[in-house]
Formats: sequence, C-alpha cells, structure tokens
Amino acid sequence: MALTQHAELNRWIDECAKLCKPEDIILIDGSDAQRKALIQEACSTGEILELDQKKLPGCLYHRTAVNDVARTENLTFICTSLREDAGPTNNWMSPEEGYRRAREYFTGSMKGRKMYVIPFSMGPIASNFSKIGVELTDSIYVVLNMLIMTRAGKAVLDELGLAGRFTKCLHSKADLNIDRRLILHFPEDNTIWSVGSGYGGNVLLGKKCLALRIASHIARTEGWLAEHMLILGIEEPNGRIEYIAAAFPSACGKTNLAMLIPPEGLKTKGYRIWTVGDDIAWMRIDTDGRLWAINPESGFFGVAPGTNSRTNPNAVITIKKNTIFTNVVLNPDKTVWWEDGDGEPAPEGALDWKGNPWKPGMKDENGKPIPGAHPNSRFTAPLSQCPTASFRTEHHHGVPISAIIFGGRRAHLAPLVYQAFDWDHGVFIGATMASERTAAQFGKQGEVRRDPMAMLPFCGYNMADYWEHWLRMGVRMRWQPKIFHVNWFRQDEKGNFLWPGYGENLRVLEWILACCRNEVECSKTAIGWIPRMDDIDMTGLNLPRETFDKLFEIDPVAWEAEVEGIGEFFSKFGRRLPLELLAQHEALKRRLEELKGAKLKQEITQTSVK
Repeated sequence: MALTQHAELNRWIDECAKLCKPEDIILIDGSDAQRKALIQEACSTGEILELDQKKLPGCLYHRTAVNDVARTENLTFICTSLREDAGPTNNWMSPEEGYRRAREYFTGSMKGRKMYVIPFSMGPIASNFSKIGVELTDSIYVVLNMLIMTRAGKAVLDELGLAGRFTKCLHSKADLNIDRRLILHFPEDNTIWSVGSGYGGNVLLGKKCLALRIASHIARTEGWLAEHMLILGIEEPNGRIEYIAAAFPSACGKTNLAMLIPPEGLKTKGYRIWTVGDDIAWMRIDTDGRLWAINPESGFFGVAPGTNSRTNPNAVITIKKNTIFTNVVLNPDKTVWWEDGDGEPAPEGALDWKGNPWKPGMKDENGKPIPGAHPNSRFTAPLSQCPTASFRTEHHHGVPISAIIFGGRRAHLAPLVYQAFDWDHGVFIGATMASERTAAQFGKQGEVRRDPMAMLPFCGYNMADYWEHWLRMGVRMRWQPKIFHVNWFRQDEKGNFLWPGYGENLRVLEWILACCRNEVECSKTAIGWIPRMDDIDMTGLNLPRETFDKLFEIDPVAWEAEVEGIGEFFSKFGRRLPLELLAQHEALKRRLEELKGAKLKQEITQTSVK
C-alpha cells in the first residue's frame, strides 16, 4: 500500500528503504497523539529522557555521542557537476562520488530500526515564500526537533498534493562513526544526504542544509535571497512597526539582539520589540518593489551556555516548557543546568553532558576546569513561546525590511555603527565583513576570519556568484533597504568594551531607522556615514564624549591593513569576482589615502603652530 498520494515521493521512500533496510516505515502526521507515543518509545530505549514535568512541563533531555557535538564543516560538501560552481569557500565533491561514498555508509544502516518520514514546510504552509521537504530518518530525536523547528505533518502532505516539488532529505545515524560521516548537498538534484551524525546542526535537514545551502542555490535561480539573518520589528507607541534583518557571525549576540529588551533610558519612549526570527531570513521583492522577509523556521535551536536572565531574559522564559535540552548538565531532580546560566551551582549527584558524575570546580589532569555542559549544548524551543514572538511569523506575506545590518567582532577597527553610501557599497561591506577569533574559538586569538554576510559555512554555491546575485537584486528593487555595519565589541587600550551592548543596542537601531526615514544628517567618512553624538539618544547612559569619539575613530593605518586583507580574500575568486566589488575596493583605498593625507597635513600644521 502506498504511503502517500504522491507517486514520486512513494518511489523515493521505497528506494531509500531498500538501501537502508529499516524494519518499519512510519509516516509523521504531526498529531499530538503520535508525538506522545514517539516520546514514550524514545524514553524506553534511552534515546531521550523526560525531565520533571512539574518544574519543566513538556521538556526532554538528550545526549549526543561524544564525537558528535557540533557541525562537522570538514565533512560537509557541496556536490556539483563543476567544481568551480561550489567555489573556493566550500568543500566540493562530484555528485557521482558523493552518492557512491554515502550509499556505502547508508547500506543497511537502519536494520533493526524504524524509518520515520517527516513531510515539512520551511515557512508558513502555502506561502509563496515557503519550500517543502521530506526527511527520512532513523532518529526519534530528529523527529521531535523537526516538529518544533518546522511545520510538519499531514497539512504539509496535503499542500504537496499529487505532484508538488520537494527537497529529498535522507538521514541515518548509522554507527555514529566520524570516519563514516558525511553531510552532502546536491543542489542540482534538490537533495540532501546526511549519515553518521546525530547532532542537530548536521541532521535537522530543514535548517542550515535546506534553509541556507540548498535554498541559497534555489534563491539565485528564482530571484530571491536565503540569508543567515535574524529579523526583528521595532514598534513605536503610534503603532508603526519597522523591520530589520541582521547578519552576524557566531559569538556576536545574534539571538540576544532578536529578543532585545529596551534599556531603562529608552523605556519612556514606549518601544516594543517583535521577534520574527533569530537565525534565517528568506527575502523576496514584492509587487511594491520592496524587500519582504519571512523566517522559514518555527523554533529556536539556541546555545545554552551563557543564556541567562541578564543576557536574554526572553529566551529564559521561552525554554521553561516544551523544550528539548541537548548536552547540558542533568540534575538529580531531573532539571537542567549549564555554565553562566541562572540559579545555584549544580548540586551533588549531577551528571555532565557525557553522563558522568560531575560537580562545579572539577578539573582535568592538566588543572583545567571540566565544564558540565558542552560549550555547544543546545535548547530547541517553539518560537511561539517567546514573549516577543511576532504575530507576523505565520503570515504568508512576511514583513517589509527597512534596514539590513552586517556585524562583526572587531576590537579596534570598525566603529560602533556606520551606513553604506549606496547598495553596491553595502554589498561590499557585507562581502568583506569579518570577526576576530576569541579565546573561546579555535585558532589564533585576534586572527581575522572573513565571513561574508555570515554565510561562509552556508552558501550553497560559488560566493562570487552569490555577491553578483546580491548586486542584481539591488537593481531590481524600487525601494532598497539601507545597509549598515555595527560592531558592539570595540575596546579601549586596556581591553575594556567601550559600548555596554545588550538592550542598549536599541539606541543604535533607533538611529538606523531614523536614517532609513532620512530624519537625521550624518557625517561622511572614508568608510561610510557615521552618526553625530546628538543623534543617538544617550538618555540614562553615562557615556563620556571621549568614549563616543573612540567608538567612531577611524584609523587610516589600521584600515589600510584591512584593505590589504580584503584584497587577499578577493583574489581567491579570480575572474568570477564581480567588477562592482573590485571598484568598491579601489574606491575605499583612495578614500583612505585621502584621509591619511589630511591627517598628516593636520599633524604638520599643529607641529608648526607649536
């Protein structure tokens, strides 16, 4: 008997079942009754654990394998017929080789297990923005996460109909052997294969795999944008809501900004923040000539350590129920704990993320502290539970974008905020954005890592072509969002942060939106437009004039080194690099030379006066 009414889908499920050899095939219908039955089954096998249902109603606990705790970028490939179509920033494998190697790992991988068929929609069902996928998996953990992160079940199948297009997503934990692990994307076939992993970033195939790597390829073909961006709305007391999309590399406060709480000094203005999404934005040009966006996801897959009532109180409220916790500390009373979270230290009898007895203060043989929660431990929670969840998250039409923000972590280079001169200059700013590695990241501390549009690990095709697509999108728009760059992490000579960040960032967003409405005048610099001090509302914030000046200081020598680094990065793309970006690079170089000459002239004049 056919599992669905979709002939192509049935054939594909049958092919994958013959390859993986599951003992049974279960269609996920999205019902609460089926979800509860799956939870009961997973608890009986130890795949998940039910937490205290009075203290954490609806919450579950899961541990991944010790060798399977993060995205494995070195085992993630874009499989295209031509290597150059994947570009120099992606790992490439031919489709023939990818299918051959993966089939070897998939063969018989589901023996003794069930294959779960998850029809899911990225974006509201039936929206013009949305895309449908079907994930086949042998993991109930994956099923339960996908039920939170996507719209999944019978309603999606109904929308797919008899012959609708869908992304084919095949996953198996197999033996969780890192030497037999692959995450493969076949953009020419609209297919994703993931084998040998159980970690969410590698196996929730609707997330980064479909919503960014495959979707970015589709978006270029169809004329829209799939971006690694949060979306937030800022509502004024008069009811006007303006929306911002923002891209940040990891460790730059993306989720915190998406759930921002206005600072005390601005609360009298009556702003209200609306969270549309914290991670991914799909953006299309509508009939009004403006850029509109949706969040294709319906949940949060957030990092637990560092999430607390000070850094992100809205996230803390969001995860109090119906949440899946992964690789955090398990307390004896079946509650959870993690480093830099809320509450007292973990009690005696707690188990760390590996399942070993643990207590705060434990050290390894080298005297280094042993963390209880893995640094990349996660929570998966419904977006609808967030106190600031926007009423537009399920709207088929999305939200209009007024501003696009790119950001990075730069200790001494980039100002707090600056505006691009125009769309092409904004694309250049996004294409060259970077962050300095911190002590918590792999690599040399302070080393600059280029992460264009925060899409370095997620762009599903040649990034030079991706930039070209951004440039062409700007030409097609009647009303272009203005583009900005922010840097919350500028430091003084002693390493202290000059800007307080968190909720205070609303002051910068307020200025950004005022720029979009042409309500403020800006000062022109070599790198872009910067604010005048009086145009950023500092009410309730004791920020001395000299600190403000340091936040916006532009050092031509440091920027000359930056220009050189940009040139080296651009050289990787050869003739495929858009000429517009080369022109922007040369223009920045000239403006910095002029600035350097003006400063030198000023110093000579001052010396002569003395």
